[in-house]
Amino acid sequence: MSTVPSSSKRVRKTPEERRREILDAAVRLISERGYNGISIQDVADEVGVTKQGVLRYIGSKDNLLAMVYRDNYSVTGNVEDFLHSRLPGSSPNDLRFPAYLRFLVRFNSRRRELVQLFSMLQVESFNPEHPLHDEFASRAENIWRYYSSFDWRIPSEYVAWDDRMRPVVRRAMEVMDGVQLRWLREPSIDLNEEWADLEELLFPSPLWDDYR
Repeated sequence: MSTVPSSSKRVRKTPEERRREILDAAVRLISERGYNGISIQDVADEVGVTKQGVLRYIGSKDNLLAMVYRDNYSVTGNVEDFLHSRLPGSSPNDLRFPAYLRFLVRFNSRRRELVQLFSMLQVESFNPEHPLHDEFASRAENIWRYYSSFDWRIPSEYVAWDDRMRPVVRRAMEVMDGVQLRWLREPSIDLNEEWADLEELLFPSPLWDDYR
């Protein structure tokens, strides 16, 4: 009697493929339930492996969260990406802050799940026991230092970046966080159009007309 080879043999995945699969599953689950609402077993069930199989790749639940946040949300959409985009205002000799923010909003509009993940973690991190508490507590200062490392072209009335731009950057980040929350609640909203209206308030004419 002849036998027919099984077509349902398990496909062996590389460590990097499995790690990516685990992180993608964690992003989906955390964006829906929050970090405190999931377990390693939930991630394992989502991927179709054992709990020990997940731990082999990520070490611990806290380490999984750090990997999800730092390897997904925080490493893209940055100023370096904007400098390589060749969009208006992205030249090193003519680097424009409003143009970068438009780029960032457009970038975020294409990754709703990760924006939802970020928003969920931001709220959960109010708890001092949360693994990302310190990271989110220092976020505003870290953003300021990061943006301050670039040579932006700003209106002469501001004299220098450090002189008057700190409150502008702070307000822009606060407004961006707020409009993204509204967008998450109301998917029909066009995030880019919402930002375009708010940009006029953050960078008013005629002061910013030649610096957008």
